[in-house]
Formats: sequence, C-alpha cells, structure tokens
Amino acid sequence: MNFQRKNLSNEELISIYKELLLPRMIEEKMLILLRQGRISKWFSGIGQEAVAVGATLALDADEYIMPMHRNLGVFTGRKMPLDKLFMQWQGRKEGYSKGRERSFHFGSNEHHICGMISHLGPQLAIADGIALAHKLRKEEKVSLAFSGDGATSEGDFHEALNVAAVWKLPVIFIVENNGYGLSTPSDEQFICKQIADKGIGYGMKAITIDGNNILEVYQAVKEAREYCITEQKPILIECMTFRMRGHEEASGVKYVPKELFEIWGKKDPLTNYENFLLKEKVVSEQSVQNIRDEFKTYIDESLERGFAVSHITPDTQEEIHDVYAPHSAMQNIALEGRPTKELKLIQAITEGIDEAMNRFPNLVLMGQDIAEYGGAFKVTEGMVEKYGKERVRNTPLCESAIVGSALGLSIKGFKSMMEMQFSDFVTVGFNQIINNLAKIYYRWGQNADVVIRMPTGGGVGAGPFHSQSTEAWFTHTPGLKVVYPSTPEDAKGLLIASFEDPNPILFYEHKALYRAVSGTVPEGYYTIEIGKAKTVKQGDEISIITYGSGVHWALEYSKNHPELSIEILDLRTLLPLDYEAIKACVIKTGKVLILHEDSLIGGLGGEIAAWITENCFQQLDAPVIRCASLDTPIPFAIELEENYMAKSRLHECIQKLVNY
Repeated sequence: MNFQRKNLSNEELISIYKELLLPRMIEEKMLILLRQGRISKWFSGIGQEAVAVGATLALDADEYIMPMHRNLGVFTGRKMPLDKLFMQWQGRKEGYSKGRERSFHFGSNEHHICGMISHLGPQLAIADGIALAHKLRKEEKVSLAFSGDGATSEGDFHEALNVAAVWKLPVIFIVENNGYGLSTPSDEQFICKQIADKGIGYGMKAITIDGNNILEVYQAVKEAREYCITEQKPILIECMTFRMRGHEEASGVKYVPKELFEIWGKKDPLTNYENFLLKEKVVSEQSVQNIRDEFKTYIDESLERGFAVSHITPDTQEEIHDVYAPHSAMQNIALEGRPTKELKLIQAITEGIDEAMNRFPNLVLMGQDIAEYGGAFKVTEGMVEKYGKERVRNTPLCESAIVGSALGLSIKGFKSMMEMQFSDFVTVGFNQIINNLAKIYYRWGQNADVVIRMPTGGGVGAGPFHSQSTEAWFTHTPGLKVVYPSTPEDAKGLLIASFEDPNPILFYEHKALYRAVSGTVPEGYYTIEIGKAKTVKQGDEISIITYGSGVHWALEYSKNHPELSIEILDLRTLLPLDYEAIKACVIKTGKVLILHEDSLIGGLGGEIAAWITENCFQQLDAPVIRCASLDTPIPFAIELEENYMAKSRLHECIQKLVNY
C-alpha cells in the first residue's frame, strides 16, 4: 500500500491515525460484548474504516454527512461521545433517539449527521436537498452521502445522482464497494466493470480509489470537495474495500471465499497505516502503545457509564407528543369585513401559494413542469416569472428523489412544496414519505417542513392511474398531516396554514373541483386551523360526515330533498381528525352516514365509524352507515366511473339510515 503524505505534518498524520484507531478499538470491544451476550446486535465495519474516517476528516465540521451501518468512523470523527453512542446502541432514553431507533439509524444536527433508514438509497436524495440549500445560499459547502455497492441497484441511487447532475449540486456520493450486498456478490448485482462507470453515465465526474488507504481517501475527498464547490457539480467516488465480518454478526461469512480474507487481510487499513508511520518514524512503538492505552481507558470508562443507565420507563403521553414537531397555529386573522372576491378552487390554491411565497423567502417550489409550463393543471402558472427558477424548480421525473430533496432542504432551514402531478404517482415516492418524512421528528427531533400537493380524485374520466383516492394510504401514518379542502376559501387558508406548519403535510386538491367549484375568498394572507372540521349545513334528522367531493354531493342531495333535515360536516383535515366535531355531529342527530369517494374497504370511513361506535354508542339511534365507492380500480369509461362513484349509492344509503 503506497501512502502519499504530501504536505501533511507529523501531527496531522498522527491525528489521522488516532481517528482510524478509535473506531477499530470500539468495534473490537463491541464484538467481545456481543459474545458475552451483553449487547444484542452489531454491524461491523472492521476492514473498511478508512472510508468513513478519511471522508469525515476531509470535510468541514458543519457539512452534513449521510452515513450508513458500518460508518462508525463518521460518528467518532464528529466527536460524538462514546457513552452516549453506547446508550443509543442499547436503546436507552439518554441516547440520541430516546430509545426509538437502533444502532446507526439516527441523526444529530449538532454534529451535522443525518440518520439513515434501512432502505439505504433514500439517503442520497437528502444529500441533494442539503446541497441545494448550500447552492441557494451561495455557501461554499458540500454534502456527502454514503452508499454500499448493493444500494447502487436501487432506484433512489439513480434518481439522486440524476437530480444532482441536472441541478449541478455540490454533492459527494461515496460508494463503499466491499464486494457484497449482504451475501450477494457484486457480479450478481451489476455487470459494469466499476460502479464509477455509473456516475459517468449521469454526466458527472467519477473516480475509483483504494478505500483501504486512509491518506488516499482523505486526499481524494478533500480534492472532490474543492471540485464540487468550484465547479458546482457532483462527484461519485467509488472506494474499493472489504468487510472482514458478516453483514451483521449473526449472518456470518460462510458465503465468502476464504482466500478473499487472506487477500484483504493484507490490505488492512489500520495495520498498513500504522506500519507506514512506524517506518517513517512519525510514531514509535511506545507512542502507539500509549495511544492504545489511552483509548482503552476511554472506551472502558464510557461503557461503564453507558451500562449504568437504566432501561426506559415508557411514557405514553410523551411518545404521542413527540410524533409531531411543536407548532402553535397562527391566530386566525379576522375575516369579517375583509374584501373578498369570487374565485375557483384552483385560483384560490394559486393565491395561497403566492401569499406563502411572499411571506416565506425560504420557500422553494418543486415539481414536474411547474415552472414555465405552470404545472399539469396550471396551478403555478406565472410563478417562475415572479420568483425565479431557483425558487420555482422543474424537476426530473423522479418523485422519490424530490421528496428526499425536500427533506434535505428542511434540514437546512428551508420550506418546500412538491407537486405530485397526480396523487396516483405518489406511490413512486411512498418510501420517502412514509419512512423518512413521517418518522424523522419522532426518531431524532428533526422536522420535515414539507408540503406535498396532491391533485386527486375521479369524475373526469381519467382512468385507473390518474383518478385514485389515495388519502387513506397516509391517514394510517403517524407523523403526517393530511388536509383535504372542498371550497376555495378553505383551500387558500388551509394551504397557507400548511406552509406555516413545520410538519410534513399532504395537501389534497380534487381535480374535478378545480374549475367546477367557486366561492368568495378573503383577499390577502389568512390561515384556517389544520385539524378543525366545519359544519357546512345545519340539520337535526341525520348527519353526513364527509370531505372533498363528498361535501358537494351531500349539499346537492340535501337541496334536492328538502323534506330531510341534514347536518353536513366537512372534515377538511383527515389527519388529525376533529373528534370533538364528529362527536357533536353524532349527538345532534343520532343517525350518521359517512360519505367518501374512496373505496369502502380500508377507507377512512371505517376508522371514523369505529371511533363513533366506541365513543358515542349511547347517542346513536341507528348503526353508522358508510357510503363509499366500489372496491374496484376506478374505471375510464364515464358510465363505468359514475357507477363506481359513491354518489351513485348515496340515495340508497340515506334512505336506509332514515328508515332504520
């Protein structure tokens, strides 16, 4: 192994040695504790520490790193105390995630580390968002994301690299090519000669280096950092390395040919670097021993403090409280006497975005065709001329990467809005929403200040892939907020409130209502509180609880049947639900129909019906009735679509309730 010290002083070489030695000694101790049964699991990076250590040392301390399982050197390199790290690994409240996450699935803004999720690839898009924040602020900074060779087969890898290249983002993508994705060898994962070849395919600079040579890693990343800042472009660095242990200790290494251990054992990053320092007389045998003794004492004392911490006593209220980032809703500005104007639903949404863009200079809009074209439904038409292409950004066709980039922007203090061209397409970004946006505050206290606009629903003959009702997919996910207005006034006020809220919000906009529904809308900036339902019609015979298109179906039915006194409650927010308003609605009439455009099974109506039965049973004069669309995909032909819709069965359901 050829070490090039270049202009590094002896002190710097020794400092690098210490940074490389510490994670190795910690790991060796962890393996002993694992055999003793004192810890339950460990992902070992022994043999490939030089990648994490060298990359971390090459960055500024305030530049974000997105590490993976075996990157202990990132955490020690950022000076995270071992006792607290150990509390994290043991699932103690005093760790970094209050016991809610395992091993390295956590982050720390203090140390500029963004914690991974088990899906691996999504980390790369977060690096894109952080780099975009640097670019927008004209900061001479980079972000750095790790991935393994296995993760380069994931769609998120493709999307993140493509976005970084197209947007010319200062990101360093490091691939630790250790030859195996768990047990699957590289030649069963990709057929290109080197992973770096993939980077070239995206039009970015890509290099392959010896990942076990600590000085080569350090210098390559340092040069890459300068390149990214100067050229404002990304770079891919493939680090050839090898892990000397299993994917995690329980998996073993039987699938690896023995000769590979012999070959790579001779390339051990620590042993080779230590021998280099001894040969160059940078250190002596005694000084090496002194350093090891110092670290042994530090490790033993840290673990003693870590083991002394007791197991968690669960606090249910705290667990529920920590699902959402704190937010004090702005006091509703008095709307009485304020000038109003008649707007269509779509125009009210555009006004809401415009008001928020004026109020929040850190708000960035992203989506397919949203700039010059104005979006598929022209919601953002004219925005790019008013606010510029930095804040109104066309995106490549890659939902997952853009959701991840939005989270990266939030980590750096930006607000962002992403437009899903159709809510149906959200399936491509599902993982980022469910596992990153929704859980990140609960996991390690980082909020996701992201609004995802979701054009949704049927009634326009758009067929199975442009008409689905997708809201119930997300109301099951703690950490998200789901908003679904039915009128222009509510749409504008709720959208502005969504931009104010620091939590991730899915904002549903019914396509069929965009230009079909009009109403008076207050001028200027105002909010409507998220989580509050609205009674849109008073009645005392039956109650219809609904949202979206269902509100207009219910109003139309009531108008056509004046003989019935119908109370109509518009939920407006589906997560969290306004249970007080639901209860009051039940008490008032004793007969409840829940109406929604979504299919019956698994729809939100089932959850509401169950809650009413559990909490308002004595106030009921009839069973709760659900009126929903068919349990089929939504068809294309207008006649079939009308038959599919819940509206076609509304009269039958109401009569069943009235006659009970």
